[in-house]
Amino acid sequence: MELREFLKKRLRLLRTERGETQAQVAQGIGVGPQHYQKFEYGANLPNLENFIALADHFGVSLDYLAGRSEEKEPRP
Repeated sequence: MELREFLKKRLRLLRTERGETQAQVAQGIGVGPQHYQKFEYGANLPNLENFIALADHFGVSLDYLAGRSEEKEPRP
């Protein structure tokens, strides 16, 4: 599966698991709501800074967010 397609599904899953709106996630990572929506709709991929902010916001590893691992927890 293409990264863009995978990432939009993973972001939606993580957001709904936490019971957050797109606007809440956007605020949590420091971007506008429309900017975040483009990630979740697959229109844009996050840059490295936003990718790290997303992983931190959701409390998951970068590898989990990118689909390279099924281990959610980041390593210390």
